[in-house]
Amino acid sequence: MCPQYLSEDILDSNAPLSRTPLHDLHVELGAKMVPFAGYEMPVNYPAGILAEHLHCRAAAGLFDVSHMGQVRLQAESHEASASALERLCPADFLGLQPGRQRYSFFTDNQGGILDDLMVSRLSDQSGDHLFMVVNAGCKAQDLSHLKANLNHRCQVTELADRALLAIQGPQAAAVIARLAPESAAMTFMAARHLSIGGIDCIATRSGYTGEDGFEISVPADRAAAFARLLLAQPEVKPIGLGARDSLRLEAGLCLYGNDITTATTPVEADLSWAIAKRRREQGGFPGAGQLQRQWQEGAPRKRVGILPEGKAPARAHTEIADAAGQVIGEITSGGFGPSVNGPIAMGYVTKAQATPGTAVQLLVRGKALPAKIVAMPFVPHRYHRG
Repeated sequence: MCPQYLSEDILDSNAPLSRTPLHDLHVELGAKMVPFAGYEMPVNYPAGILAEHLHCRAAAGLFDVSHMGQVRLQAESHEASASALERLCPADFLGLQPGRQRYSFFTDNQGGILDDLMVSRLSDQSGDHLFMVVNAGCKAQDLSHLKANLNHRCQVTELADRALLAIQGPQAAAVIARLAPESAAMTFMAARHLSIGGIDCIATRSGYTGEDGFEISVPADRAAAFARLLLAQPEVKPIGLGARDSLRLEAGLCLYGNDITTATTPVEADLSWAIAKRRREQGGFPGAGQLQRQWQEGAPRKRVGILPEGKAPARAHTEIADAAGQVIGEITSGGFGPSVNGPIAMGYVTKAQATPGTAVQLLVRGKALPAKIVAMPFVPHRYHRG
């Protein structure tokens, strides 16, 4: 069983591949390595994707996400850096409090999504700044985008000397609290500097599995020691890209390049919750006019959950038809959901067919397979909100 975990837009097996600081450790642990977003990455370890997925849901899984881009934005004040970034993203960064994180995206002039990202407000000896994490397949263009538009307003620094790891699952918090007791006070989307096992880290209580957990930025030259420290904890096992994809799909979370692209707007993608009222009303970001029209008139299509009947999974690009056989949309992510023990998918359908409970057909290899529109997530989120 191998779910659809690779975006066609960012997979290029012919290009030279980079390696993360944990490459040798992955090989030592017996990982199957595959090309992903220009990197050689572990898709699974000897236990296999199914076992890794279920372990993360039951205990704690460790993910290498060092291929992601890490960026620091700094100006003379938080207001200056936040207002600069608001020119490119529709989130309310001016209202971002110290030690908090926010999900957002870059939009283009048509309201399409150039990339989605996480932004934290931190401070250190050099002052207040924004810490960003962007997708691996987009980081070169994101850096160019930031520098071209913000260089005269704030300093844009790629943190290429840092690795990024994620520990996820219901026992992740206990593991990190054992090593850094002050982490226990952090709630979902909190961000702070921590010393974990004597290693200075930037930790956010977040992740992309639907589980509680942390994403932790560490100096690249300490990454292997840090990973070994976490793997020495009895609750923790290594998890690869395959289970990362099935976990995020069960959680109803988007994969850039599949579920969100420049061809989708945040309104269509059901991501309007990430855009504060002030930004909706005032605009001031690329594509604001298009999004304001969609908020007023409704978007022509919507991202929805899809539950196929039977055991056959429906993969990305599978057409979705209504009861009469008229094509109404397409699946963007699909596969087997280990926690629900069956196939699950998400995709876009016309607004009229987006109501949960609507019967649809999935056109798989010339056959129409029954399915229905359902609400997401498929597995409840278990974030620690305090």
